[in-house]
Amino acid sequence: MAAEPRERLTSLHSLKDALVMIVDDEPIMIEVVQAFLEDAGYTNFLTTEDSTQALDMMLKLRPDVLLMDLIMPGKSGFELLAEVRNDPALRYMPVIVLTAANDSDTKLRVLELGATDFLAKPVDSSELVLRIRNALAFKAYQDQLAYHDALTGLPNRQLFLERLAWTLKLAHRHNKQSALLQIGLDRFKQINDTLGHEMGDEVLKLVSQRLAQALHESDTSNGITERDNAVSLSRLAGDEFMVLVAEIDHAEAASAVARSLLETMKQPLVLGGHELFITLSVGIALFPQDGQQGSDLLTHVDLAMANAKQNGRNTYSFYSAETNARSFERLKLETALRRAINNDELELYYQPKVDTATGQIVGAEALLRWNHTELGFISPGEFIPLAEATGLILPLGERVIHNACKEAVKWQQAGCNLPVSVNVSSLQFRRGDMPFIIKSALQASGLNANNLIIELTESLLMDNAQANIEMLNTIKALGVRLSMDDFGTGYSSLSYLKQFPLYELKIDQTFIRDLPEDTGNAAIVGAVIAMARGLGLKVTAEGVETPEQMNFLKLHGCDQIQGFLFSRAVPSHEFADMLKQKIGCTSLSSSGTTASNESY
Repeated sequence: MAAEPRERLTSLHSLKDALVMIVDDEPIMIEVVQAFLEDAGYTNFLTTEDSTQALDMMLKLRPDVLLMDLIMPGKSGFELLAEVRNDPALRYMPVIVLTAANDSDTKLRVLELGATDFLAKPVDSSELVLRIRNALAFKAYQDQLAYHDALTGLPNRQLFLERLAWTLKLAHRHNKQSALLQIGLDRFKQINDTLGHEMGDEVLKLVSQRLAQALHESDTSNGITERDNAVSLSRLAGDEFMVLVAEIDHAEAASAVARSLLETMKQPLVLGGHELFITLSVGIALFPQDGQQGSDLLTHVDLAMANAKQNGRNTYSFYSAETNARSFERLKLETALRRAINNDELELYYQPKVDTATGQIVGAEALLRWNHTELGFISPGEFIPLAEATGLILPLGERVIHNACKEAVKWQQAGCNLPVSVNVSSLQFRRGDMPFIIKSALQASGLNANNLIIELTESLLMDNAQANIEMLNTIKALGVRLSMDDFGTGYSSLSYLKQFPLYELKIDQTFIRDLPEDTGNAAIVGAVIAMARGLGLKVTAEGVETPEQMNFLKLHGCDQIQGFLFSRAVPSHEFADMLKQKIGCTSLSSSGTTASNESY
């Protein structure tokens, strides 16, 4: 079997493995040229005396260099050269014209048509070998630049796509299975953001070396057909790589490759004094069952890799129709979400925060809800992660702060001086413009800054905690108050907890759910309340649903509660009615308030 296009010329040492095509209507000329080149060590030849068949042969077998006569019956060398240069697949193939003509007009014409070089007949053997070698060396250099990634030296996307098309053509012809594996580095953006892009480039180099070594050492007897380029690695772009397994006997062979890739990353990378643990998410798609065309396989392997990331990362996932269905539903939901944002269809609901000692409403948390006209109620657990993944959380988050502030002003004007709490996502916070957004919302609404509480999750604050302290102090300087949400679900350091300029700790509902029966959670909640009091922080418990939970929290000095025991989150007009009944705010408007983001 002929070697795959662009895989023969990898270095000067492999030039003699090149496929040399000779087109001449004189059989004796073909024999002479081939004999000269065989004496020089060349072994792969493609020959024809019929110039009308030459182009089809070239497109099928893709020679590395073409030696071609000019004067031939059926189709002249001039015509064939013009066809070669007009075909994108052959445009840059070296073409050496063999001609008995020595006139300048002929030479000029073939050069204008795109000939690389020309040789006068009768051909001198030494000159022929030299011209062939130079043409192939230059082609190898061009191919290296055009078809290999400058950073890692791996085949790039263009070469990968050509290789994929070639592999699938052979697999289809011989009724074989092939496998495609897409590799994504987990949380690579965090490495770039934290250590810089130069360090990120070094990580990509080392990862590519490890992946290549793992593939080289993989057990080819485990269902992978032994042949040239049976398993090949390419870099697509960014932190994504692709492995093409040309022939497999069964799907488990692809699994074995994926496991070897995951295994090779278990040891840390050592760079600039840093130990970095890199994990991978690997998607697998199989030919022909997951797609007959390369474009289908690429789509499906990308879905499979995304599924691996959603399944917790550091794992692999096969493509399945179920994966495709989930992706289609996600796409539909994303389209609907974009339309809902544009049409202002998302509505802010408010859940009361209740004083544990008095039972009075002392604030509210703004929560976004989406009741789609056709799909019905869509859980925040569905659309909030989607908004974060697509970047839609940024316009949503900004709008929710503005609209929550406007609603709190209505309460204030009606005599209910209550703070409103708004959650901020990690994407919003890390963008760096949160102080500006908050200041803009306060100025536009006229809300007293003290009546806005910004809630940030414990995991967000502890990720790069030292850098976050500066941002928190900037936000606090605006006069707003800061709350640590979901406390207990992360890994807070007490030393950092003291440095954060917090007003409130919110105990996550997972610790409240089984109170007071669960003695372990009871001890944790009691300790958190005591610690918070020692630090001068307010404590709010989330997810309170029973009188027993309420009594326990009251007994241990918890300041405030949220939960279904008092009220679930309700639309703004229902919350206004609640304030009228509970606090006596008689001038509140009952008009609804829409927004476009949840504090979730």
